[in-house]
Amino acid sequence: MGQCGITSSKTVLVFLNLIFWAAAGILCYVGAYVFITYDDYDHFFEDVYTLIPAVVIIAVGTLLFIIGLIGCCATIRESRCGLATFVIILLLVFITEVVVVVLGYVYRAKVESEVDRRIQKVYKTYNGTSPDAASRAIDYVQRQLHCCGIHNYSDWENTDWFKETKNQSVPLSCCRTSASTCNGSLAHPADLYSEGCEALVVKKLQDIMMYVIWAALTFAAIQLLGMLCACIVLCRRSRDPAYELLITGGTYA
Repeated sequence: MGQCGITSSKTVLVFLNLIFWAAAGILCYVGAYVFITYDDYDHFFEDVYTLIPAVVIIAVGTLLFIIGLIGCCATIRESRCGLATFVIILLLVFITEVVVVVLGYVYRAKVESEVDRRIQKVYKTYNGTSPDAASRAIDYVQRQLHCCGIHNYSDWENTDWFKETKNQSVPLSCCRTSASTCNGSLAHPADLYSEGCEALVVKKLQDIMMYVIWAALTFAAIQLLGMLCACIVLCRRSRDPAYELLITGGTYA
């Protein structure tokens, strides 16, 4: 009965090590996705400390690949030292992922105030030319998120660009994709996106941070199961004489 329990724990442990390798790839992907998205929205959110959870989660993903390798070798070779090292590293990574979750919630709460502070400045510097980074950022966001202005398209009337052009129109990036004849004119508001960009940028950034939080929570739970199985194998190996004989290939006298 004891041997069956140990064998089951070992099987689960080997399976979890394979999951760790898959998790390593997923965590690195999530971290990279945060970096890429931040690059698209960095004009609206200057706080680079928001990237700390992404940096940590990429580091954890890299470490999980090594953990999976150590865990597989330790489980197959029945190494007490290897399994103990495996448990200790898993515990450290588990604590790190808890920190990632906490940081994720902290920075997620800061997104709204940060975007609100920055977006006003970005729209004021818009000049409609491609070489200008702020102008490209605004046009990109309006096309991608299907929005126009800060709260709605009427916000453009308060910008320097609108006053200088004097043509009573907003950027073409405000035009709905279905409006093929749209030229940005305020005389045809039905052709323009009605929703403002601020709320959608905030939602986008907060959703991204939630991806990091859920990824960290999910794999923290898997690591907890991995630690439990490794501890069971270690404890049974120390206390069950039948298991010692199974490992060494010995027989009862």
